[in-house]
Amino acid sequence: MPVEFVTDYLAIGGVLFAIGAAGFLARRNLITMFLCVELMLQGVALSLVAFSATWRNYHGQAFALFTVAVAAAEAGVALALVLLLFRQRRSLDVLWWQELREPGLPLAKVPEQEPVDEEPTEPQWPKLPPAGLEPVRKRETVDVG
Repeated sequence: MPVEFVTDYLAIGGVLFAIGAAGFLARRNLITMFLCVELMLQGVALSLVAFSATWRNYHGQAFALFTVAVAAAEAGVALALVLLLFRQRRSLDVLWWQELREPGLPLAKVPEQEPVDEEPTEPQWPKLPPAGLEPVRKRETVDVG
Protein backbone atom coordinates (compact mmCIF):
# COMPACT_ATOMS: atom_id res chain seq x y z
CA MET A 1 0.00 0.00 0.00
CA PRO A 2 1.51 3.36 -0.98
CA VAL A 3 2.32 5.82 1.77
CA GLU A 4 -0.09 8.50 0.50
CA PHE A 5 -3.04 6.14 0.99
CA VAL A 6 -1.94 5.32 4.52
CA THR A 7 -1.96 8.97 5.48
CA ASP A 8 -5.52 9.25 4.15
CA TYR A 9 -6.66 6.32 6.30
CA LEU A 10 -4.84 7.70 9.33
CA ALA A 11 -6.45 11.09 8.79
CA ILE A 12 -9.90 9.51 8.63
CA GLY A 13 -9.16 7.48 11.76
CA GLY A 14 -7.96 10.61 13.55
CA VAL A 15 -11.07 12.52 12.51
CA LEU A 16 -13.29 9.69 13.79
CA PHE A 17 -11.43 9.66 17.09
CA ALA A 18 -11.61 13.46 17.42
CA ILE A 19 -15.36 13.53 16.70
CA GLY A 20 -15.91 10.79 19.27
CA ALA A 21 -13.79 12.56 21.90
CA ALA A 22 -15.54 15.91 21.31
CA GLY A 23 -18.95 14.25 21.52
CA PHE A 24 -18.01 12.41 24.72
CA LEU A 25 -16.84 15.61 26.40
CA ALA A 26 -19.72 17.77 25.16
CA ARG A 27 -22.72 15.54 25.90
CA ARG A 28 -24.32 14.41 29.16
CA ASN A 29 -26.63 11.70 27.83
CA LEU A 30 -25.33 8.22 28.66
CA ILE A 31 -26.35 6.66 25.35
CA THR A 32 -24.67 9.42 23.35
CA MET A 33 -21.53 9.07 25.45
CA PHE A 34 -21.35 5.32 24.80
CA LEU A 35 -21.86 5.88 21.07
CA CYS A 36 -18.99 8.38 21.08
CA VAL A 37 -16.76 5.81 22.78
CA GLU A 38 -17.69 3.35 20.02
CA LEU A 39 -16.76 5.96 17.41
CA MET A 40 -13.36 6.45 19.04
CA LEU A 41 -12.76 2.68 19.05
CA GLN A 42 -13.60 2.47 15.35
CA GLY A 43 -11.15 5.27 14.58
CA VAL A 44 -8.43 3.36 16.40
CA ALA A 45 -9.33 0.12 14.59
CA LEU A 46 -9.09 1.89 11.21
CA SER A 47 -5.66 3.21 12.11
CA LEU A 48 -4.51 -0.26 13.19
CA VAL A 49 -5.64 -1.77 9.89
CA ALA A 50 -3.89 1.02 7.94
CA PHE A 51 -0.61 0.39 9.77
CA SER A 52 -1.03 -3.33 9.26
CA ALA A 53 -1.45 -2.91 5.51
CA THR A 54 1.53 -0.57 5.35
CA TRP A 55 3.93 -2.96 7.06
CA ARG A 56 2.36 -6.04 5.40
CA ASN A 57 1.87 -7.60 8.79
CA TYR A 58 -1.36 -9.11 10.14
CA HIS A 59 -0.78 -8.19 13.77
CA GLY A 60 -2.60 -4.88 13.40
CA GLN A 61 -5.59 -6.52 11.75
CA ALA A 62 -5.79 -9.15 14.47
CA PHE A 63 -5.58 -6.46 17.14
CA ALA A 64 -8.32 -4.49 15.33
CA LEU A 65 -10.48 -7.63 15.38
CA PHE A 66 -10.01 -7.87 19.16
CA THR A 67 -10.86 -4.16 19.43
CA VAL A 68 -14.14 -4.74 17.59
CA ALA A 69 -14.94 -7.72 19.84
CA VAL A 70 -14.27 -5.64 22.96
CA ALA A 71 -16.46 -2.85 21.53
CA ALA A 72 -19.32 -5.32 21.03
CA ALA A 73 -19.01 -6.61 24.60
CA GLU A 74 -18.83 -3.03 25.89
CA ALA A 75 -22.01 -2.17 23.99
CA GLY A 76 -23.88 -5.03 25.66
CA VAL A 77 -22.70 -4.05 29.13
CA ALA A 78 -23.46 -0.39 28.41
CA LEU A 79 -27.01 -1.20 27.31
CA ALA A 80 -27.64 -3.20 30.48
CA LEU A 81 -26.20 -0.39 32.62
CA VAL A 82 -28.23 2.30 30.86
CA LEU A 83 -31.46 0.34 31.27
CA LEU A 84 -30.76 -0.26 34.96
CA LEU A 85 -29.91 3.37 35.64
CA PHE A 86 -32.91 4.65 33.69
CA ARG A 87 -35.29 2.45 35.67
CA GLN A 88 -34.05 3.95 38.92
CA ARG A 89 -34.03 7.67 38.08
CA ARG A 90 -36.04 8.02 34.85
CA SER A 91 -33.21 10.11 33.40
CA LEU A 92 -30.09 9.43 31.35
CA ASP A 93 -28.35 12.64 32.42
CA VAL A 94 -24.88 11.89 33.79
CA LEU A 95 -25.17 14.51 36.53
CA TRP A 96 -27.81 12.42 38.29
CA TRP A 97 -25.31 9.61 38.86
CA GLN A 98 -22.84 11.42 41.10
CA GLU A 99 -23.32 8.87 43.86
CA LEU A 100 -21.25 6.48 41.75
CA ARG A 101 -18.19 8.75 42.06
CA GLU A 102 -15.22 8.10 44.26
CA PRO A 103 -15.56 9.55 47.76
CA GLY A 104 -14.01 12.97 48.18
CA LEU A 105 -14.58 14.27 44.65
CA PRO A 106 -16.50 17.55 44.38
CA LEU A 107 -20.11 17.27 43.19
CA ALA A 108 -21.43 19.12 40.15
CA LYS A 109 -24.59 21.20 40.27
CA VAL A 110 -27.61 19.05 39.47
CA PRO A 111 -30.55 20.64 37.62
CA GLU A 112 -34.04 20.43 39.08
CA GLN A 113 -36.07 17.39 38.08
CA GLU A 114 -39.62 16.30 38.64
CA PRO A 115 -39.98 13.67 41.37
CA VAL A 116 -40.40 10.12 40.18
CA ASP A 117 -43.57 8.28 41.15
CA GLU A 118 -42.68 5.49 43.53
CA GLU A 119 -45.62 3.32 42.46
CA PRO A 120 -45.33 2.14 38.88
CA THR A 121 -48.53 2.67 36.95
CA GLU A 122 -50.09 -0.15 34.99
CA PRO A 123 -49.18 0.19 31.30
CA GLN A 124 -52.02 1.10 28.95
CA TRP A 125 -52.04 -1.64 26.33
CA PRO A 126 -53.95 -1.19 23.08
CA LYS A 127 -57.34 -2.85 22.82
CA LEU A 128 -57.24 -5.66 20.27
CA PRO A 129 -60.18 -7.58 18.83
CA PRO A 130 -60.58 -11.16 20.02
CA ALA A 131 -58.53 -13.69 18.12
CA GLY A 132 -60.29 -15.42 15.25
CA LEU A 133 -62.79 -12.69 14.46
CA GLU A 134 -62.23 -10.85 11.24
CA PRO A 135 -63.09 -7.15 11.27
CA VAL A 136 -66.06 -6.12 9.18
CA ARG A 137 -65.02 -4.53 5.91
CA LYS A 138 -67.18 -2.55 3.54
CA ARG A 139 -66.99 -3.61 -0.07
CA GLU A 140 -66.28 -0.84 -2.50
CA THR A 141 -67.27 -1.05 -6.10
CA VAL A 142 -64.48 -0.29 -8.52
CA ASP A 143 -65.37 1.11 -11.91
CA VAL A 144 -63.18 -0.58 -14.53
CA GLY A 145 -63.06 0.95 -17.91
